[in-house]
Amino acid sequence: MPIAYEPVLVTEFAQCLRAGFPSPAEDLGGRRIDILERIVIHPAATYALTIRGNSMLEYGIFDHDTVLVDRAIRPRHGHIVVANLDNEFTCKYLWKRNGTLKLKAGNETYPDIVPRDGQELLIWGIVLTSIKQFLI
Repeated sequence: MPIAYEPVLVTEFAQCLRAGFPSPAEDLGGRRIDILERIVIHPAATYALTIRGNSMLEYGIFDHDTVLVDRAIRPRHGHIVVANLDNEFTCKYLWKRNGTLKLKAGNETYPDIVPRDGQELLIWGIVLTSIKQFLI
Protein backbone atom coordinates (compact mmCIF):
# COMPACT_ATOMS: atom_id res chain seq x y z
CA MET A 1 0.00 0.00 0.00
CA PRO A 2 1.42 3.43 -0.89
CA ILE A 3 2.19 5.80 1.93
CA ALA A 4 -0.71 8.07 2.84
CA TYR A 5 0.32 11.59 2.04
CA GLU A 6 -0.59 14.13 4.63
CA PRO A 7 1.80 16.96 5.39
CA VAL A 8 4.29 16.23 8.14
CA LEU A 9 5.19 19.69 9.35
CA VAL A 10 8.38 20.33 11.28
CA THR A 11 10.32 23.48 12.03
CA GLU A 12 13.38 24.07 9.87
CA PHE A 13 15.93 26.42 11.38
CA ALA A 14 17.55 28.96 9.10
CA GLN A 15 21.02 28.18 10.39
CA CYS A 16 22.87 24.97 9.59
CA LEU A 17 23.72 22.70 12.49
CA ARG A 18 27.43 22.26 13.05
CA ALA A 19 28.72 18.82 13.90
CA GLY A 20 32.01 20.32 15.11
CA PHE A 21 32.04 23.36 17.39
CA PRO A 22 28.76 24.72 18.75
CA SER A 23 27.17 27.90 17.40
CA PRO A 24 25.12 30.51 19.31
CA ALA A 25 21.48 29.44 19.67
CA GLU A 26 20.13 32.99 19.43
CA ASP A 27 20.74 32.97 15.66
CA LEU A 28 18.15 30.24 15.17
CA GLY A 29 15.00 31.31 13.38
CA GLY A 30 12.60 28.82 11.93
CA ARG A 31 9.81 28.21 9.49
CA ARG A 32 7.42 25.29 9.08
CA ILE A 33 8.15 22.87 6.23
CA ASP A 34 6.59 19.63 5.04
CA ILE A 35 9.36 17.06 5.52
CA LEU A 36 7.76 14.53 3.15
CA GLU A 37 7.67 17.15 0.40
CA ARG A 38 11.47 17.24 0.62
CA ILE A 39 11.74 13.45 0.18
CA VAL A 40 8.76 12.01 -1.68
CA ILE A 41 8.60 12.65 -5.44
CA HIS A 42 5.64 10.45 -6.44
CA PRO A 43 3.39 9.96 -3.36
CA ALA A 44 1.07 7.43 -5.02
CA ALA A 45 4.05 5.27 -6.03
CA THR A 46 6.04 5.52 -2.78
CA TYR A 47 6.17 2.71 -0.24
CA ALA A 48 7.84 2.21 3.14
CA LEU A 49 9.75 -1.03 3.77
CA THR A 50 11.74 -2.22 6.78
CA ILE A 51 15.26 -3.49 6.12
CA ARG A 52 16.39 -6.78 7.62
CA GLY A 53 20.08 -7.60 7.52
CA ASN A 54 23.44 -5.86 7.18
CA SER A 55 24.29 -6.09 3.49
CA MET A 56 23.96 -2.32 2.84
CA LEU A 57 26.02 -0.86 5.70
CA GLU A 58 28.45 1.02 3.42
CA TYR A 59 25.49 2.95 1.99
CA GLY A 60 24.19 3.90 5.43
CA ILE A 61 21.30 1.45 5.39
CA PHE A 62 21.20 -0.66 8.55
CA ASP A 63 19.15 -3.51 9.99
CA HIS A 64 15.71 -2.22 11.09
CA ASP A 65 15.95 1.03 9.08
CA THR A 66 12.86 2.03 7.13
CA VAL A 67 13.43 2.88 3.49
CA LEU A 68 11.10 4.90 1.29
CA VAL A 69 10.93 3.34 -2.17
CA ASP A 70 9.61 5.06 -5.31
CA ARG A 71 8.26 2.70 -7.96
CA ALA A 72 7.78 5.46 -10.57
CA ILE A 73 11.46 6.32 -11.08
CA ARG A 74 13.25 4.54 -13.91
CA PRO A 75 16.18 2.56 -12.44
CA ARG A 76 19.68 3.27 -13.66
CA HIS A 77 23.29 2.53 -12.77
CA GLY A 78 24.18 3.85 -9.35
CA HIS A 79 20.71 3.75 -7.82
CA ILE A 80 20.03 1.82 -4.65
CA VAL A 81 17.11 -0.39 -5.53
CA VAL A 82 14.65 -2.88 -4.18
CA ALA A 83 14.87 -5.85 -6.54
CA ASN A 84 12.86 -9.03 -6.84
CA LEU A 85 14.96 -11.98 -7.99
CA ASP A 86 12.98 -15.20 -8.43
CA ASN A 87 10.26 -13.89 -6.07
CA GLU A 88 12.70 -12.88 -3.33
CA PHE A 89 13.15 -9.22 -2.44
CA THR A 90 16.48 -7.58 -1.68
CA CYS A 91 17.89 -4.08 -1.34
CA LYS A 92 21.12 -3.54 -3.32
CA TYR A 93 23.19 -1.07 -5.37
CA LEU A 94 22.35 -1.38 -9.09
CA TRP A 95 25.47 -1.79 -11.21
CA LYS A 96 24.69 -1.74 -14.92
CA ARG A 97 27.43 -1.27 -17.53
CA ASN A 98 28.05 -2.55 -21.07
CA GLY A 99 25.14 -4.98 -20.96
CA THR A 100 26.17 -6.44 -17.60
CA LEU A 101 23.92 -6.09 -14.58
CA LYS A 102 24.87 -6.78 -10.98
CA LEU A 103 23.19 -6.19 -7.67
CA LYS A 104 26.00 -5.14 -5.34
CA ALA A 105 25.92 -5.26 -1.57
CA GLY A 106 27.31 -2.48 0.54
CA ASN A 107 29.16 -4.94 2.72
CA GLU A 108 32.20 -6.85 1.46
CA THR A 109 31.13 -10.03 3.26
CA TYR A 110 28.18 -10.38 0.87
CA PRO A 111 28.73 -11.47 -2.74
CA ASP A 112 27.44 -9.62 -5.80
CA ILE A 113 24.27 -11.00 -7.29
CA VAL A 114 24.60 -11.60 -11.03
CA PRO A 115 21.33 -12.92 -12.47
CA ARG A 116 21.79 -16.13 -14.43
CA ASP A 117 19.92 -17.17 -17.56
CA GLY A 118 16.41 -18.23 -16.64
CA GLN A 119 16.26 -16.17 -13.46
CA GLU A 120 13.54 -13.55 -13.25
CA LEU A 121 14.74 -10.13 -12.11
CA LEU A 122 12.47 -7.16 -11.56
CA ILE A 123 13.73 -3.84 -10.24
CA TRP A 124 10.77 -3.10 -8.01
CA GLY A 125 11.67 0.46 -7.00
CA ILE A 126 14.33 3.05 -6.19
CA VAL A 127 15.30 3.81 -2.59
CA LEU A 128 14.77 7.52 -1.89
CA THR A 129 15.92 7.64 1.71
CA SER A 130 16.64 5.58 4.76
CA ILE A 131 15.01 6.53 8.05
CA LYS A 132 16.78 5.71 11.28
CA GLN A 133 15.32 5.86 14.74
CA PHE A 134 17.90 6.49 17.46
CA LEU A 135 15.52 6.52 20.42
CA ILE A 136 13.68 3.25 20.84
